[in-house]
Order: sequence, then structure tokens, then C-alpha cells
Amino acid sequence: MKWAWAWVLGCMLLGAGRADAASPRMQYVGVVNLNEATAAELDLLPGVGEKAAQRILEHRKKRPFGRVEELVRVKGFGKKKFLKLRAHLALSGPTTLKKEQVPASPPPGREGPVTNP
Repeated sequence: MKWAWAWVLGCMLLGAGRADAASPRMQYVGVVNLNEATAAELDLLPGVGEKAAQRILEHRKKRPFGRVEELVRVKGFGKKKFLKLRAHLALSGPTTLKKEQVPASPPPGREGPVTNP
């Protein structure tokens, strides 16, 4: 009986792994201008929600950002979160951040079906 439960659990775990591997990933391309972006544009940043975007806007009203590193002064943005966002932050120029779907690559060793001519 124990082996049956182990088998069921194993199938569930393996099944979830295959589904995740086949699903497309999201990739962020572009930058957000911290000094000019709207709340909706700030909300596009990975891990930034509506409330965090509002906190950025409130901070910006008091004092514009002089460096992107100043984002850590906003409540909810620590060094770890800043490091994840750094590549998508700017202080000048247009906001160009977009989410793009990237097709998932097959797991190593599984290149796809092989057809014989």
C-alpha cells in the first residue's frame, strides 16, 4: 500500500514539472523612467504592485530621484528587490518597458520528437 502512495505522489510531482517546463516564460524588455513614469507604468516592473507604485510617486513628489539607487529609500524596496529591478530603471528618456512571452526551451537532453525520413 505504501508503494502505491509513493507512486501516486511521484506521478503528481513529475506531471507538474513537465507542465511548468512547457509553459512560456515572461521576459521584461526596456526601462521605466523613475522620474516621469505613471503609476501604471511603474506597476509593469516585476514584483511592483499598485501600492508600491503609489509609494514611488509619493517619494518622487517630495524629491525627484537623482540616482536609481535611491529607490531603496522607498518603503518596500530593499537592496535585494532593487538589484532585481536595476536593469529596468532609468532617470531620463521614455518609459519603454514591455512584457514579452518567450517560448520555453525543451529540458536538456530532450530536443523534441525525432522523425525518420
